[in-house]
Amino acid sequence: MPEISRDEVAHLAMLSRLELSEAELDGFAGQLDAILGHVKTVSEVDTADVPPLSELTGVTNVGRADAIAPGLTAAEALSGAPSVEDERFVAPQILGDEQ
Repeated sequence: MPEISRDEVAHLAMLSRLELSEAELDGFAGQLDAILGHVKTVSEVDTADVPPLSELTGVTNVGRADAIAPGLTAAEALSGAPSVEDERFVAPQILGDEQ
């Protein structure tokens, strides 16, 4: 029996704002069910004797000490902007008023 239904796929699509056809809903239900089956198979592997690892390669990140350096003034930062208003960058709106 499938673990994820077509209705659950439709609900996920609605939450994700995806418009899916009837065929896509059926196809994705099968694909997601297969993924869940693989996850279940992996979760059944006995890892009791496997020590936890934080990394596998032994390579560590090389950092540098933080050092305070002079930065740009607001006027310098805004000098190359195509549009400025009230000492702020102006960018086009990407979301509607309802968001």
